Amino acid sequence: MKTQLQNKHLSIFESAIYRTTSTLFSNDDLSLLVDPNWLPIEVEHIKQQVNFLKNNNKLHLLFTHSDYDHIIAWQAFKKPRTIASKAFVESENKEKQIQDIKDFDDKHYIQRSYSIEYPKIDHVIADEGTELNFNETKLTFYKAPGHTNDGLFTIIEPYGIWIAGDYLSNIEFPFIYDSSTAYLQTIETMELILQKHDIKILIPGHGDATEDIAEIKQRIVDSKNYILELRTSLLNNTFFDTTKWLNHYPFPKFTEQAHENNVTLIKKELGI
Repeated sequence: MKTQLQNKHLSIFESAIYRTTSTLFSNDDLSLLVDPNWLPIEVEHIKQQVNFLKNNNKLHLLFTHSDYDHIIAWQAFKKPRTIASKAFVESENKEKQIQDIKDFDDKHYIQRSYSIEYPKIDHVIADEGTELNFNETKLTFYKAPGHTNDGLFTIIEPYGIWIAGDYLSNIEFPFIYDSSTAYLQTIETMELILQKHDIKILIPGHGDATEDIAEIKQRIVDSKNYILELRTSLLNNTFFDTTKWLNHYPFPKFTEQAHENNVTLIKKELGI
């Protein structure tokens, strides 16, 4: 399994599938694992890294949202304390997410040594700006609907780590499964986070983490422009430069289908 970054407190693992990240943060106050995924051999590598931790902290497991690839391996870890949004807990798609995992494993003949279940959540994040404090380490949470309705941004302070889930990737434009209106509101939250927090690194759910604030700002601008251009085109029945956006990212065949899905969703959203 590829490790994008590893230092004293932070490890960013990258799956071979969709370049999906899983993040491990650890210090004297807290051990936090985010979205462990995909393949059994990759999950085993993450487990080994968790076992290497030299503190006695209870492992906390954070879910950025409920898409099946982000909950697929949580049962591999023994009795963690879990964190997710209230919308995650109340999701109407629990059975679908579990079936998607089973379908993926069945398609690829994958056998796992742990059960497949929808996560049970100990720390339910209901309010904007909720904080969890672990001695000198603080987690601050922001709602992040748009991609899905149950997304959650997490800021780890004082380290300036922004766990972004399936937003602000450098390899894909916005994949909108929930609402373009909600996504634009979440972009406003992104801008607020940069104003309120001293961000040192952004970690998306797919693609490359970055410590470059200018790049983070550009990813925000790109996300906003894609949605605004697409909405304007659909509302006014004018040209949308699909080629420009597909060529902006490295996997155009896959992202073209995602774009068509966005078109269908936004048309329905706008009543077109």
